[in-house]
Amino acid sequence: MSTELNLEPAQLPADAIEVGRIADAWGVKGWFKVLSHNAAPEALFAAKRWYVQPSEKGARTFSGTALLEIRQVRPHSDTIVAWAQGIDDRNAAEALRGARIFVPRADFPKAEADEYYWVDLIGLEVVNREGVALGQVRDLMSTGPQTVLVLAHEQDGKPVERMIPFVSAFVDKVELPERRITVDWQPDY
Repeated sequence: MSTELNLEPAQLPADAIEVGRIADAWGVKGWFKVLSHNAAPEALFAAKRWYVQPSEKGARTFSGTALLEIRQVRPHSDTIVAWAQGIDDRNAAEALRGARIFVPRADFPKAEADEYYWVDLIGLEVVNREGVALGQVRDLMSTGPQTVLVLAHEQDGKPVERMIPFVSAFVDKVELPERRITVDWQPDY
């Protein structure tokens, strides 16, 4: 049985960040499960407008970018469930399965002092206290008790990775406007 989705076409905002995916329908009234890309999914809870695009794999029930006006979103067990305008039954929710969820960066809640969204750290240059360039943040990795900056840099003309724990013992300051992180770290560590 195919369901015709009546989604509002939309233009993906320039500052849109992919924050999760729709996993499956939840219940019979149009709710759906969401898999967040982040352990702390504040952006999903704060934004009332989600932009969705179909999954790269599997059947596509819509194309392009669509806007979901979010009625409710809440934690449920080990997942997140949401309900959107126009998604009023299980079939409609199932038709969204696999959809990628984007939220404009401007809609993210303001981070507390000394807290940063990972997306804001990607691409920042990392230098040590002596001003030696250590690399550029390519990724972040959660190791359980701490987060690690994964830097891309060149050594002897070859691309290599450097990892630095993102903890106050090693990170002196993060300067988002200057796109720089200063650390207490030596190139030979």
